[in-house]
Amino acid sequence: MALVLSEEQQLLKNSAREFVKANFPVDQVRQLRDGGDPLCYCRELWQQMAALGWAGIIFPEEYGGLGLGYAELGVVLEELGRALAAQPFLSTVLLAGNTLLLGGSEAQKQRWLPGICAGESTLALAFQESGRFSPWQVETRAEVVADGFCISGEKRFVLGACGADQLLVLARTSGASGEKEGLSLFLMAPDTPGLETTPQRLLDSRNAAVLNFDKATVPASQLLGELGKAAEILDIVFDCASAGLNAELLGTLSEAFERTLDYLKTRQQFGALIGSFQALKHRAADMFCECELAASLTLEALRALDERRDDMPLMVSAAKARTADVANLIGRESVQMFGGIGMTDEEDIGLYMKRARVAEITLGDSSYHRERFASLSGF
Repeated sequence: MALVLSEEQQLLKNSAREFVKANFPVDQVRQLRDGGDPLCYCRELWQQMAALGWAGIIFPEEYGGLGLGYAELGVVLEELGRALAAQPFLSTVLLAGNTLLLGGSEAQKQRWLPGICAGESTLALAFQESGRFSPWQVETRAEVVADGFCISGEKRFVLGACGADQLLVLARTSGASGEKEGLSLFLMAPDTPGLETTPQRLLDSRNAAVLNFDKATVPASQLLGELGKAAEILDIVFDCASAGLNAELLGTLSEAFERTLDYLKTRQQFGALIGSFQALKHRAADMFCECELAASLTLEALRALDERRDDMPLMVSAAKARTADVANLIGRESVQMFGGIGMTDEEDIGLYMKRARVAEITLGDSSYHRERFASLSGF
């Protein structure tokens, strides 16, 4: 199958580009960063996008969604990535929402998924405990008590936790850290006694938090899925989220490259356009080729998800590893080609590099996914 968009997907792309261009100037990143808003995104714009159906693209119609696929969601995320639009797609839709869809009871789905699709509810998935993506290194414990489960431990870099209406917490109910067996998921209100939230901001100024659990108790009805079987749900969730994040990252690095190309065509040095210098031409050509490869792998990974192919995990890791490397390359080269002004906050290109750096390591960097690709391939 040719790696091109269908007519419907192209129309969605055009519509998304027009909306993003009208509502997400890149300078909004600075305004949110410097304004002190703990959400670090505009809730009103999030609800407008939900009204367009974007928040519900991958969810079934019975929960208020559109029942479409990841290829369609990827089109929207790519355009948002081009504008560095800070919205809770990754935290609410791809991570928490998908976890509910794949592992929640019917009552839990009916309680939260329609709100996500309508833009009325935001959720966050608290799973990470170290500085690097290592999802099964979980030491947070959930002990059985008379009225449910008592949770103690710490979660770091919880995306979208500030302002979230509900948290999905990964805790160990049996086994040792590093084991996939014995992990369970729990729904928890952010104001639960024993839970302390410390807001943080990532390098790209997005919303995250550290969560400390000191004997925070949840009723047994808040268990999501089977006890001790959370890894079976999260294996799929992390692949879906990585593919979606990859689409956003593709938009970010593509826009950074195009801005750099425009700069090469207009900046003069020594009486000539710097784009006429052979060394810069070669570097720009390398960047173009890498962008095209990243785009092809990203689209193939999204299609593998929609088609539920057996090689889906393999394609997701291949796409994330390649795109993370390309984002690193484009970020470095873009700032260098802009010269001194590229290092200042006045110039937008530095914002693209920062966003690319965060997305590059979120849900596993290139080293993690190359190792996973090799393991899945039998090496």
